[in-house]
Amino acid sequence: MFSVKVGRIKNKLKLKAIKITFITFETMGLNPLDYSIKKLNQLAPEKGRLLIAEPFMQDEHFKRSVIFLVEHDAESTVGLVVNKTVGLKLNEVIRDFPKFDAEVFLGGPVQSEHLFYFHTKGELINGSIPVGNGVFWAGDFRALRDAIELNLIQPNEIRFFLGYSGWDKGQLINELKGDSWIISESNTNLLFGTTDADDLWSTILKEKGKPYAMMANFPEDPNFN
Repeated sequence: MFSVKVGRIKNKLKLKAIKITFITFETMGLNPLDYSIKKLNQLAPEKGRLLIAEPFMQDEHFKRSVIFLVEHDAESTVGLVVNKTVGLKLNEVIRDFPKFDAEVFLGGPVQSEHLFYFHTKGELINGSIPVGNGVFWAGDFRALRDAIELNLIQPNEIRFFLGYSGWDKGQLINELKGDSWIISESNTNLLFGTTDADDLWSTILKEKGKPYAMMANFPEDPNFN
């Protein structure tokens, strides 16, 4: 059974970033549209925004992933992959937890035996950390459990994750320079809406319009013609 991580990550957990070599437009010498993603990016990474994997990223953890950034500063970045489920409900992951119809997502490769969450109920869960636009993350797990038992939180107001994605100082910036990520604004409809997780990556790109929408139709295998 997986353990549960509660409270403020940055106060209780030393962030560990994983060095990953990405296969991208740049590393493969492929660029079907002949442009640079880093030049298209008009936004800087900051908490509350999304990282969208470029179309040909092949890393098993981040291929076609959408990552919600919950922390970002000069020293480190923390995010949660919001479009990869593990096929389990919360009460199947945590022993003796009330039945709650909430899927669990694979948040990233760091601390994957721990549970993390973001939500819209900062006023109910002590210690919640504001991310922005009415979204909070972490907070007291006992308070969360009590709120669920009292039916004060609904499944469409919270997301649960095993593990998180972490970057050390300068690591994310280097990946952005290498055309690995598209930066996009987020909203509660994307984070808590009904879009199927498997469709979220392409849905966001299509909603951003040209030229991003064209990327949504690229094959996953860059060798496919």
